[in-house]
Amino acid sequence: MPSRGSRPEDSAGLFSVDHPTLHKEDLSSKIKEQKIVVDELSNLKKNRKVYRQQQNSNIFFLADRTEMLSESKNILDELKKEYQEIENSEKTKIKK
Repeated sequence: MPSRGSRPEDSAGLFSVDHPTLHKEDLSSKIKEQKIVVDELSNLKKNRKVYRQQQNSNIFFLADRTEMLSESKNILDELKKEYQEIENSEKTKIKK
């Protein structure tokens, strides 16, 4: 019976992009997503309810809007910091 798993030769050309560039693009998309989350939470009316999704589940719990906004801003700041670190490391590699 043939195996349904992937074979190494099937994915030979998938990773032609170097890892830092791939990570940088992933970070960039996460930053865009997080900016949208922050913007949406910022523009909610005071009486609106916000729910947090339980990780790896389809269960949602009521959450405090201001806490969620604060947490989302912190996540955005961390993502931006990580992205900037990658940018700086690329610049130092180019200078050498």
